[in-house]
Amino acid sequence: MGFDLELDERTVQWRDRIREFVEEFVIPREQQAFALGLTEELRTELQEEARRRGIFAPQAAAEWGGGGFRLDEAAVLLEEAGTSLLGPLALNCAAPDEGNIHMLTQIATPQQQEQYLRPLVAGRVRSCFAMTEPAPGAGSDPAALQTRAERAGRGWVINGRKHLITGADGAAFAIVMAAGGHDDGTGATMFLVDMDTEGVRITGHASTIDRMMIGGHCQLELRDVFVPDERVLGEAGRGFAYAQVRLAPARLTHCMRWLGAARRTHEIAVARAAEREMFGSRLAELGMAQALIAENEIDLHAARALLWQTCWLLATGDRGSESSSRTKVFVSEAVGRIVDRSVQLCGGLGTTDDLVVGRVYAEVRAFRIYDGSTETHKMSIAKRAVRRITAGAHA
Repeated sequence: MGFDLELDERTVQWRDRIREFVEEFVIPREQQAFALGLTEELRTELQEEARRRGIFAPQAAAEWGGGGFRLDEAAVLLEEAGTSLLGPLALNCAAPDEGNIHMLTQIATPQQQEQYLRPLVAGRVRSCFAMTEPAPGAGSDPAALQTRAERAGRGWVINGRKHLITGADGAAFAIVMAAGGHDDGTGATMFLVDMDTEGVRITGHASTIDRMMIGGHCQLELRDVFVPDERVLGEAGRGFAYAQVRLAPARLTHCMRWLGAARRTHEIAVARAAEREMFGSRLAELGMAQALIAENEIDLHAARALLWQTCWLLATGDRGSESSSRTKVFVSEAVGRIVDRSVQLCGGLGTTDDLVVGRVYAEVRAFRIYDGSTETHKMSIAKRAVRRITAGAHA
């Protein structure tokens, strides 16, 4: 069937160089970031070193300055980057820029790619993706969009509110999803909106349990924002279809990065269990601790196997909607279990930033919600299963 788990030489070389970079350069800067937060200065420092080492933007197309790796190859590299919470930022393969890079590569016009994609891949600018809205607006259900775009001469006027827009503070541009686009006012359209456009305003930052995201999670207001026709991303009215171009691969790159973080917490926990003595023996020799370690090993390997298979499907032409849903559910839940067990094995220190495990625990919880909550994906998976069975029964 052509599914090969052997890594080619170039992927292995990049993996090893990324591992060395993360261990030597990125991890020593973690505590500074935990204490002071992420800054543009730190981002610049990390990315300049990654560029110097020739490992920048591995997932981006080579013609735009990236590594040019396929999605199944990138699974190996982004997992390695994810072993530090700063690693994906350093390599310019972090959300939301990574997903926007993929979308612009697939959908944008040549002029849009030169104006927006090239500087984004180079790390000269940051971006955000503005779809999620306050209730009753769009969240897990994109069809609930309240933000609207109306025709106005040779462009569009957008009005609405967005919230939890990751990375918006300091971003150069946003990809904004708004209802409308067809002649009858239906559909949805994506727009490339410069953040300094008149009428665009950041109205606040959400205080979330995760904080290792540069630019925060912002509330965004769009009031009579004019966007010319040449800033429509793709075809007007087809925004929902284009969202799938971004969402399926973005779900998987999230899985890659968080799998790396979970692997690191497990390794920290096992090392601690191997040296910690209590009740007359090492922690790693106690049956309950051994069960936690074994369950983590199983979850790590099962998650990686499913992820690699799904990435291979997408890389070889499959749309990946259902397979990426299954993978996102399993990996997000497995990663949560792995990190939780790691905290338990580490005891009190496991809840701290000092041991990193506690910081990962706080950061990873939202993974079960964004890019489709576990429950939303399960609903979709179940509906597809029922359709297959009922279609077979009536064939």
